[in-house]
Formats: sequence, C-alpha cells, structure tokens
Amino acid sequence: MAAATVTPPPAAAARDGAETGRRRRRTRRRDPAPTRVSGLTGAALALLLAVSLLVRVWGIKQGLPYSYNIDEATHFVPRAIGFFSHDLNPHYFLNPPAYSYLLHGVFELWFGSADAAVRAFVGDPTSVFVVARVVAAVLGTIAVGLTYLAGRRLFNRWVGLLAAAILAFAFLPVFYSHLALNDVPTLAPVALALYGAGGIVRRGRGRDYVVAGVGVGLGAATKYTAGITLVCLVAACVCDGAGGSPGVAVRNLLIAGGAALAVFVAANPYAVLDFSAFRSGVAQQASLAAGQDPVKLGSNPGSGTAYYLWVFTWGLGWGPSLAAIGGGLLLVARRRLGLALVLVPAPIAFIVFMGDQQRFFGRWLLPVFPIVAILAAYGGVELVRWFAHGRRLPAPVAGTVVTVLMLAQSVVAVIHVDRVLSRPDTRNLTRAWMVRHVPAGARVLIEPLVPDEWASDVGRSLPWTPTGERWTRWQTWLSPFATDGSPLPDGEHRYVFVDQYERALQPALLDRYAAAGYCWIVLGSLQAGRAFADPRAAPAAVAYYSALAQRSRLLYHTSPFASGAHPVPFSFDWSIDYYPRQYRRPGPEMSVYRLTGGQCGA
Repeated sequence: MAAATVTPPPAAAARDGAETGRRRRRTRRRDPAPTRVSGLTGAALALLLAVSLLVRVWGIKQGLPYSYNIDEATHFVPRAIGFFSHDLNPHYFLNPPAYSYLLHGVFELWFGSADAAVRAFVGDPTSVFVVARVVAAVLGTIAVGLTYLAGRRLFNRWVGLLAAAILAFAFLPVFYSHLALNDVPTLAPVALALYGAGGIVRRGRGRDYVVAGVGVGLGAATKYTAGITLVCLVAACVCDGAGGSPGVAVRNLLIAGGAALAVFVAANPYAVLDFSAFRSGVAQQASLAAGQDPVKLGSNPGSGTAYYLWVFTWGLGWGPSLAAIGGGLLLVARRRLGLALVLVPAPIAFIVFMGDQQRFFGRWLLPVFPIVAILAAYGGVELVRWFAHGRRLPAPVAGTVVTVLMLAQSVVAVIHVDRVLSRPDTRNLTRAWMVRHVPAGARVLIEPLVPDEWASDVGRSLPWTPTGERWTRWQTWLSPFATDGSPLPDGEHRYVFVDQYERALQPALLDRYAAAGYCWIVLGSLQAGRAFADPRAAPAAVAYYSALAQRSRLLYHTSPFASGAHPVPFSFDWSIDYYPRQYRRPGPEMSVYRLTGGQCGA
C-alpha cells in the first residue's frame, strides 16, 4: 500500500490536528456536566442506601425475646443454630437452606464460637434474633443497590435510581426486613440475575452469562420461587446483544445454566447428597401451597391472581404498580422487544402460577418485586420525558412530581409500620400482666398464637412445673373429640395441627378445662379471628367463644389499635404486617379470662 494512502499531506494533517484540538477543548468543556451528574447520582444512591437500611432496622427488636412469626421461630434461626450440634444436612427442605447456612456462619463470627452462639440462643435469644434480622435487613439494602445497577444497565441511571428508590421504600420488602425469613434475602440474588441479564442484552459477554446464572442459582437456593429469574435469563439469551450464531447462543445458555446449577448445589449441597429428602421436601411444599382439605381457616376466598394484583397496590404501591403496567406496554409499543422479553413475561407467569395455588400470602410475591420496580421506574422516567417534551413542565418539576407519585404512599406506610414495630407487642404486654397476676404454677390454656417459650422465663428453669415453665399449659395440640365432635374414648386424643385448632373447638371443652383446674384462658384474635372471619366453616368455635364469654370473667384485654379506631378484620396479611393505619402497636387483640365452675370456683 502506498504511503500516500495512509499518510495525510502536511496541510491536511495540520487541519486535522487543529480540528482534533478544538474537539478536545470542547470535550473538556463539556466533561464537567456528566461528571456532576454522575457525582450527584452516586451521592443520591449512597443516601438512598443509608435511608433504606435505616427504615429496615427501625423497630428491629419487635416482639423479642419471643419470635411471634412461626416461620421465623421454627425454620431459619433454629436450623442455623442446630448446625452447631450436628452436620450441615438440614434434614428439612420445605425451604432451601442458603439463608440458614449464611446465618450459621454469621453467628459463629459474631458470637466467637459455636458454644457461645448456642448459649446465646438459649439464654439470650434477643441477641441471636437481632443479628439474624439485621442480616436480612442488610441483604435487603444490598438488593436495593443491585436493583439500581440492573436498572442502569438495562436502561439508564435515572431508571436505576428510581427503581432502587421504589424497592427501598416498598412496604412489603421493608416490613419483612424486620424478620429473619428468607423472603427479603432472596431479593439480592434476584436483582443480581437481572443485572447479569441486562449485560447479556447489552453486550452478550461471557461474564454476563455467569453473573446471571449465579443470581438464578443463589436465588433458588434461598427461596425456590426465585427460580422465576430463569425466565429472564433465557429471554436475555434469546436477545443476546452480541448476536452470534445459534450454536454460540446455545453454548452461552449452557454456561449460564451450569453456573446456576453449580451455585445452587454449592448453597444447597444436600439437594444432591440427600436427594430423596430434598425431593420429598419440595413436593411437600408444593402440596401445602396447592392446598389441603379442609381449607386453611381464615384463608382469603376467591382468585389468587386477583389477590396478588391487590397486594401490589399496597405492598409496592399504586403508583409503581400502574407505572409498571405502562412501562411494559411502552416497551412493546416501541418494539424494544429484547427488554420486553426479559422483564414482562416473568412477573406475569409468576402471578398466574402463584395465583393458581389454594394458599396465597402477600410476601410470596416478593421475588418479582425487583423486576416490577424496574418496569415501574422505566414507565416513570418516560412519563417525566413526556412532561418535559414540548415544555409541558420543566424537567426538574416533572421529575419531582413523578417521584412523589411513585414513593409517597410507600414512605407514609413505612414510617407508620416502623413506628408501630418500635412499640411493645400486645403479646408481651399480656405476658407481663400474667407474670404479675397469675400465680406461678397455675394451670392455663394459651391459644397457639405464641411460641412455646412464651410460658417460660428466658434462660431460667422454674421449680413450679415439671417442665420448668412458669405455668402448666393445656395441650392445645391434642383434642379429646373426634373430627365430627363426638367424644373419644377415655385416654384417647386426636392430634390437631395449629392451622386446624379453631375447627377442634367446641363448648364442651370448657367443662373439661374447669374439671381439670385450667382456670386461666388466654385468647388472641390471630386464632379467634379465623373463626369469625368464616363462621359458617367453624360454627362450633363461634359457639365456644360465646359460651366462654358467659362462663368466665374478662380480667385483662389489650388491643393493637389506636383508641377509637375500627378493628381490622382478620387477614393473613394485614393482621400480621400492620399496614392499616388503625394499628398503634404490633400484635393481635389479647384477652385473659378467668373461668368459673368446677375447680375454678365462682
């Protein structure tokens, strides 16, 4: 090739040099603006993460030293402590063990040794549960940061920042960050999978496939339903930003799938090492979600799909929910099909599948919250652009208005619930009253709405009962009556699952309590409320409570509701997460009765 073809003449070189110099000077003059924007975004994100953590730890000690959430009390923290005394096989797969393994490691580091962690769990459970809850809160905050990264990679920094803010203040993620459950920790790997999927769509690099696969595998090892992110991963592979042949696409998908499988097995090794137990646990979990006969008393009737759509309106907020729908439709209308395939089908499939189960609870919707938050943020940012286009509104004003519309409902709800959680629980107030007024060693019936430890003094074995508990408890898990209400032969009992306790009640039980000297009856609306929510399904329970009111004296009552507020009807969501503004403190309505007749006297 001739030199003339590659070397410009001197005059041309001079012109090119001058033009290059001018471009560089212009570039230098323009550089501060992006730098300032990037700096402001970084500062805003740092502030958002700090506030996100704050709202998640405000009220973190609620209820302690007693854990009143049955899943928290039995599924994760006790499993993590149990690993200190036997091997790492959880022997339990209704929930995957990744979060319990993490807690196990954190406990050993925090308390200094296995023995110290076990002693703390027995003698100072508050310290153990606070650590576990803070871990959940920190992981929830990490999920906020990862959602920002995913939104920025899929769209831009503004979408990322708004998506992070939506997740930071959404009611359900904030409330469940106060409990040592696997729901909120799952959000971090879900957001990581979305970050990887965004990289696949934009660049299609091998590392993006690995990151997405790691997110999918770790999410499923934390909560099985987080496997929905596999839909996002496959869609991203179809829309690989690097293009390439079908063979390359298949190879990359296998890489991502291999990464997902490897991480899932690493975080849940006994899924392979004890495969039969793993398969049995997953099948049992699927069976429980699909339903049972009789139906769990107090369950919401009607469509699960409609229920989950309703949950979005308060668990995420009306603004983000509507914006997510708009964002999804806008992606399709603008033929941004790659992004639409990554973000739209997964939440739809999840809602349809989960809504088809017999049981549905708001927190089961959490695995798709990062996806919906990103869709909502995209819809919100595009709304700002529409307002700013044609000078309908100045961009800063439009951005402020849209941000307020997106976040106001959630911020108000989060401040409300954090204030509620920072106050004493009604069950703790009831126990304190009983310690002062019910003699140690007295025979009491306590409905199954508190953990067994509630009848004991933490870290102490008392001499007044054979079990070391403060009071002798009626065995509410055993019924002397058959399912049809007829008495069983003397000495025989029927086991009653806690979900079916109300169905086992009938007025004749009161005579047995009085005859055996069980004169103190402790009730709570988390049990009684189930019967009154559907009295036709439990008429004997309604008759039982009516007879109890006639045959006893109410000695103590406390309510979680503000003075003059209308009580919230029983719900497996709002009776537990305190979203309605009527709540002033956590817990159910609690009552202590003194029975009359028999050994209880007049």
